[in-house]
Amino acid sequence: MAHRVDGGRVGVRNAMKLSQLLAPELVVHPLAAGDKWDAIQQLLRAAVEAGSVRADAFDAVHNALVQRERSMSTGMDHGVAIPHAAVDEVDDVVTVLGIAPDGIPFGSLDGLPARILVCLVIPRAKKLLHIKTLAEIARLLSKAEVRDALLASADAASALELVREKEQGAP
Repeated sequence: MAHRVDGGRVGVRNAMKLSQLLAPELVVHPLAAGDKWDAIQQLLRAAVEAGSVRADAFDAVHNALVQRERSMSTGMDHGVAIPHAAVDEVDDVVTVLGIAPDGIPFGSLDGLPARILVCLVIPRAKKLLHIKTLAEIARLLSKAEVRDALLASADAASALELVREKEQGAP
């Protein structure tokens, strides 16, 4: 069973906002992948290239993301997927946003391909932060106007600016 992007406000106090976690080099736009496994690998490679994940930790983090995805799809609804894992190999929260205009098959709840992907890797010791941050990201992406604007963005810089604007205007 997959997750639903329903905008629930379960314990999002102290959660990190997506805009706090991203930098231009952590936005892959456009993301073109044949399947979810390729998408996860590309998003994680972007984190390594940005220096957010050590190169020698790639395999362990990748395996954790794949294992989590195999246990239950992280494809939500409305074209959103949030592959995530808690690992020992990172010290800080790592997030990569991918915008896939053509969509990527992800085993989503509603059967739609994922077009907005957020890869989230959190230190295992910060499990509560993981849950709260995941909820905060899902809440943001539950808004149709946010999803539509992200898909209409021209590049990584404009997508990141849009996330910042939408979060500042959020209650």
